[in-house]
Amino acid sequence: MRVGAAALTGGIFGAVGTLCFLLAFGTDYWLVASDNCGPHTWPTQTTQTGGKDVNGTEVQSDVEPVTVPQRLLTLHHEGFFWRCVFQVEPAAHAVVATLFTNQPESKLCSHGYLFPLPVALGQVPHPSYDATAVFRGFWTVLIILGLVSALAGGFLLVCGVPFISPRLYKLGGAFLIAAACLFLFMLLLYVLWMEVVDVKSYVLQERGEACPDAEVSVLYGLSFMVAVAGVPLELVSGLVFMLVGRALRASK
Repeated sequence: MRVGAAALTGGIFGAVGTLCFLLAFGTDYWLVASDNCGPHTWPTQTTQTGGKDVNGTEVQSDVEPVTVPQRLLTLHHEGFFWRCVFQVEPAAHAVVATLFTNQPESKLCSHGYLFPLPVALGQVPHPSYDATAVFRGFWTVLIILGLVSALAGGFLLVCGVPFISPRLYKLGGAFLIAAACLFLFMLLLYVLWMEVVDVKSYVLQERGEACPDAEVSVLYGLSFMVAVAGVPLELVSGLVFMLVGRALRASK
């Protein structure tokens, strides 16, 4: 009875952890950044001009549109599959503005399969090239291997339940622990990039030449936070199933 309850608890933790990894892999909100590079024009505002007639009564004339230039914010959000850019009002919150319910029609997206570390744009060698771009491949390999390990561990555990196989329980638990370790290492690599590498240059890239004094704000996105939440869940699930496999083996 205790073994069954432990297996159920481990299964719930593992399912939620794997779902977190799938969401983190499939969503493009690892990096959320904003910058004010370049002036832009905002929609027109209206003013009214007035005058007086021959009797001294004030008369308002027709409304005249006046274009008021304002500096808009350029928002970036990026993940494994896509990197997207669009513009919003200066008062908009970066994280809220990038949610699915706030997607503007002017949003431009490009493929970002090797996110997050910087990559050269245009011809190579290029002034915006960063030597740390080689670690982009490591980030990609880690997130794919972690997701595959989590799915393989879940599959082995599902197969082990009807047959009460200690080996499958232990092997599935080992895969879940490996997935947690891979995602943890990948998260540490991402944090190292965010804190050490010049993320401002990466966000501005070639536009930075025209805006040397641009203000850039960089945030950890929701995809990163979901992946962080999945690591302890997957690790606990793997340890529980390892113990369940040992208990089943001892009972036979």
